[in-house]
Amino acid sequence: MLTQLQLTNFAVVSANDLAVFDGFTVVTGETGAGKSLIVDALLCLTGARADSGMVRFGSERAELSAVFGLADAPEALAWLKENDCDEDGECQLRRVIRADGGSKAWINGRNATLSQLAELGALLLEIHGQHDQQHLLERRKQLGLLDEFGQAGKQASQVQTLARQWNVLQQQIDRLQSQGDVSARIAELEHQLQELNRQPIDPANITEAVARHKRHSQSHQLLAATASALAQLDGDETANGLALLQSGAAQLSRWQAEEPVLAGVVELLESASIQVKEAVSELQQWQDGIELDAGELATLEAQLSHWHELARRHRIPMESLQEKADALQQELDGLRGAGDTLNALLAERKTAAAEWQNAAAHLTTTRRQASDRLGVSVSSLMAELGMAGGQFVVELEANADEQPQLHGAERCEFLVSANPGQPPRPLRKVASGGELARISLAIEVATLGLDPTPTMVFDEVDAGIGGAVAEVVGQKLRALGKGCQVLCVTHLAQVASLGHQHLRVAKQSDGASTESQVQTLDGDARVQEIARMMGGKTLTAQTLAHAAAMLDHGQSV
Repeated sequence: MLTQLQLTNFAVVSANDLAVFDGFTVVTGETGAGKSLIVDALLCLTGARADSGMVRFGSERAELSAVFGLADAPEALAWLKENDCDEDGECQLRRVIRADGGSKAWINGRNATLSQLAELGALLLEIHGQHDQQHLLERRKQLGLLDEFGQAGKQASQVQTLARQWNVLQQQIDRLQSQGDVSARIAELEHQLQELNRQPIDPANITEAVARHKRHSQSHQLLAATASALAQLDGDETANGLALLQSGAAQLSRWQAEEPVLAGVVELLESASIQVKEAVSELQQWQDGIELDAGELATLEAQLSHWHELARRHRIPMESLQEKADALQQELDGLRGAGDTLNALLAERKTAAAEWQNAAAHLTTTRRQASDRLGVSVSSLMAELGMAGGQFVVELEANADEQPQLHGAERCEFLVSANPGQPPRPLRKVASGGELARISLAIEVATLGLDPTPTMVFDEVDAGIGGAVAEVVGQKLRALGKGCQVLCVTHLAQVASLGHQHLRVAKQSDGASTESQVQTLDGDARVQEIARMMGGKTLTAQTLAHAAAMLDHGQSV
């Protein structure tokens, strides 16, 4: 539950540190004092959008912080652990709103997104505002309330899951059936694969063939160069390289006795002669080993031409022909097996539909039972709220289409008769503003406390009622406060007198600036606030006595 709320430079609040207790807490104050600031702050802390108008004039930023105990919030505690934000069984939500409109948020000191604040906030508190009455006119909202009242959340979730599974299968079936007659495509793929598979097209084979073709095409030039080199090095001519080296060494060797330096030159020439002989030997071996095979060259050229043509036709490199063939084969296998796949999908869809129908039927049974109970409960509360003889009916209408739907097998419509003798008609057509407020409150009271949210906040949901009806509303909220924490912004003394805790928002101005403060009231201060709410600027002894009596009565309930 909420234990502490801190506001700094938020709207007209400069600084306020508020301790909140369990039970039923009422928030009151003069019109325009800023009673709803607490609700606005809690909305911001649970992911609502913020703007620069929320920052106190003249301040650079507003800071909001709320601390929640988690002893009564196991789902929130599990969320914190799952997101690595748990902190000793406590949760702090913090948000800073800058004057330029930007904001940052933290959960237990760790950076958080607005979506994370919203997820966690939904597990910590539930806020009911004045505008919720209009949402009540939406049939989707009505069905959600019925499921909440019937505690059918898990059943509805299962129906949604099964409907989504059915939808996925239906989409796959639609895609297959939209292909129509695929025989032409199968024939085309078979022809393309026959051409591709006529010769080996793996990348390694193509690379080797290219290299072999290159060697064959260069063989004539290599042989000519080899013959020329052999002729120059050791040919028939007396002026070949080897003969010249040997001749030079022989001539110089006769003079090396007279000129010792020539011995080294002779040695070099003789060494060169030996190396030339080795080179000639290797060239001759290579020349003898090479064979010119015109037939193989022609075969290689034909093979490469075929690959080039396939690559051009498919607009890919030759090395990608095998990859293309694999893709075409996969498509062909898929088309050939489309009939089997379709039959399998149709069988799965039939099973999924049966599972959905079974789950939806159980949900329908739960909804019918809940609709009867909700109708009786709200009708009874309408009588207590000043609409004696009024009737509330929950009508379930079967879907026109039997296909699995996310919401189940039926839709919901709230019908109401505000006056005796009138037939129930759709709530969206017959309820006036005041009647809608009371019917909305009756439905809220009937469905309260059915979810595990530990804190519930009401922002003037009692607008448009008064007198004995207001006291009934207060009693319902006080009773609810015995099971969970309830905060209610109210303008009714009858409701305020029933709170376990009383907070007052007061606005003060010194002419230069305006500021609102939230104070905890007890004793005489609370009696005076109840008297002020009862009416009149002047608090007479009679008004104060009436307020004290109302407060005593409220606290004894």
